[in-house]
Amino acid sequence: MGILGDSLDRADLSVLTRPIPKGAQARMRFLVRVEKGSTRAVARRLGISQRTVERYVKGQLRRPRQELAERLETEVRRDWQPRVRQRAERRAATSGGIVVETRARFGFTAAPGTTDDGRVRRITQHLPPAYAAQLFDARRTGADERRLRRIVAEGLQEIYFKDQGRRADGLLVEFTDIDYVELDY
Repeated sequence: MGILGDSLDRADLSVLTRPIPKGAQARMRFLVRVEKGSTRAVARRLGISQRTVERYVKGQLRRPRQELAERLETEVRRDWQPRVRQRAERRAATSGGIVVETRARFGFTAAPGTTDDGRVRRITQHLPPAYAAQLFDARRTGADERRLRRIVAEGLQEIYFKDQGRRADGLLVEFTDIDYVELDY
């Protein structure tokens, strides 16, 4: 995924209330439980044989190679505490909103005669729940990085640059050359 998608994933991890299981056996058991007992489905997700999954579940294998350990951790993180994540997303999308901290180039399209050349800015801004809801819906439907970037750019345009409609009428913001983006909800 892109920089905004990764930032959303990191924000998800920050709301978790318990750490993920530590050992390979516990992680494999968790994935098997998520897949409703299907070791074949877990094997498909991890790109290993079904028999290897069964060996980890039984405790016959204990230390996965580096590549498998990383995939295993990624898959467990993806499915860990889904209700906690949903509750946090619902709260952000209905009442709390989302905080965007970024350093990026912001360029503008505005009325003729203005000096709105793009420049790098560091912005920390709280966006209302409507933008958080749009971000979560877009991610859930598999939107690409450009779509996520447009949602954040639109939110920053309306809240930060236009001051919720009190100034800069007709301003269109371009959100490019992102150095970093951190999201929090």
